[in-house]
Amino acid sequence: MTLQGKTALITGSTSGIGLAYAKALAGEGANVVINGFGDADAIEKERQALEQISGAKALYSGHDLTKPEEIEAMMKEAAAAFGGVDILINNAGVQHVAPVEDFPVDKWNLIIALNLTSAFHTTRLAIPYMKEKKWGRIIQTASAHSLVASPFKSAYVTAKHGIAGFTKTVALELATFGVTANCISPGYVWTPLVENQIPDTMKARNMTREQVMNDVLLAGQPTKQFVTVEQVAATALFLCSDGAANITGANIPVDGGWTAQ
Repeated sequence: MTLQGKTALITGSTSGIGLAYAKALAGEGANVVINGFGDADAIEKERQALEQISGAKALYSGHDLTKPEEIEAMMKEAAAAFGGVDILINNAGVQHVAPVEDFPVDKWNLIIALNLTSAFHTTRLAIPYMKEKKWGRIIQTASAHSLVASPFKSAYVTAKHGIAGFTKTVALELATFGVTANCISPGYVWTPLVENQIPDTMKARNMTREQVMNDVLLAGQPTKQFVTVEQVAATALFLCSDGAANITGANIPVDGGWTAQ
């Protein structure tokens, strides 16, 4: 497979799963637009590395995806540079762990805005170009939490269930345009997002760090292993292939068997 001449935009891609997506797509020759926050020098180093991998172009967009006007600016920049986005991967996300009655309203609003609403805005802005080209791939990083729930994660579970439903609707609307829309639903992947929620989970459940990792994070994954970012990225790469042209509206778990139980 080659993605030369194609442009991929991946939100939340300065680290973790998102950066793995960018590397995998660049490895097939795609132009990539990465987005997210972080140390400017580290991001520039990754951007240059992506160009070396792809032999194509890599752009960095630092826009805040909780603000619709900044999402529009990011999509316009991608269109100006490459004509449009052929592959859209909505991966940006944030987490907060707390009981419902204590869940901070500002955290709820942030999680819904970044994990769900931003995907609506990027998708609606990407679709016209994909329809015109009669080819496109829309991939959401959902989560095992788009299929099942866990306590103390009400906003995240709500957003991820929403992403799954949104993706099905988009898939049906675009089914005759050569554009697919799918979810990838990882289980626990060792990323900064997962690592950073451990202290809150320790507090909420009155557990040690080791107990959280073994009795909470990996308790539901029969393999008893964290999913790797490379495994998630490989799934996305397959969904971009011609072999996946008739996979649309699907929610693909990459979760070590978690949601099979």
